[in-house]
Amino acid sequence: MLLSGEKQWNEERIVYKLRKSLYGLKQSGRNWNKVLHEHLVGAGFDRNPVDHCIYSKQVNNNLIIVLIWVDDLIVASDDMDLMNQFKEGMKCQFKMKDLGRISLFLGIDFDQSCGMIKMNQKRYILKMLNRFGMKDCKPRATPCEKKLGCNNDLMTDPKKYREIIGSLIYAMTCTRPDISWTVSKLSQKLSCPREEDMVAAKHVLKYLRGTIEYELCFKKCDGNLNLVAYSDADWASSLEDRRSTTGYCFSLSNHGPLISWKSRRQPTVALSTCEAEYIGMAATAQESLYLTQLLNNIGRGSYKATRIYGDN
Repeated sequence: MLLSGEKQWNEERIVYKLRKSLYGLKQSGRNWNKVLHEHLVGAGFDRNPVDHCIYSKQVNNNLIIVLIWVDDLIVASDDMDLMNQFKEGMKCQFKMKDLGRISLFLGIDFDQSCGMIKMNQKRYILKMLNRFGMKDCKPRATPCEKKLGCNNDLMTDPKKYREIIGSLIYAMTCTRPDISWTVSKLSQKLSCPREEDMVAAKHVLKYLRGTIEYELCFKKCDGNLNLVAYSDADWASSLEDRRSTTGYCFSLSNHGPLISWKSRRQPTVALSTCEAEYIGMAATAQESLYLTQLLNNIGRGSYKATRIYGDN
């Protein structure tokens, strides 16, 4: 790797050749990923074909899974000896710090107990409320009012609105599926938001203030896990282009928490309610194929068919 630039020294041009990547160079991220991948593959791990940030390895009847986010790793295993062996191997190869049981990762709080893992974003939401001056706001019971305000004036400075929606999108993506529809609608106004859109965005913050304790609770299940999906779509709800909205959610059991969800405007204009439902079901089936391949490559179970409940 060559570092661009030159220097006059004794009337000669000098070029520095780097023996390793420097932090901040565009090649550094790729080089780090390549080194880590080669180490994990050499240790007997298999990279998930549909998500290259997940590696798994099975030793006899024990399984170890490694999740990678840049240079942060989450390690899960049903055998502590296998996990400790992996940690020692990583420490020999890299300068690594063991933070113990996971409690905070990418703004998500984890609470582990016997046979249960809880995920929430209480700290992230409090930080977001403080940032936008909504810490002491009056809580709301629903994420959206049935009828928006009547102030159609364009915002003179939409920067704050965009910052609020960006922060809400991250909360929605990680642990708060209950605000998916509202945030999806508000994110369609980022180019030219109006004052009533800001009122609706603050309403979502007030709802989060009142439901800050909401969390996803994953419990150990003794029976077989099977993907269950729910799909729905409205028709021509967008006033600008008459496009419909698709919504779906997945869980690993009939009564389990959600593992995947989405609410978004459809890419094409549906000419009937039937067509809108078919487009929504197609998006649900695509996500089902992805999750099926993902789970089949990291677990012991066999996921073949997904039961999808769709609107008639």
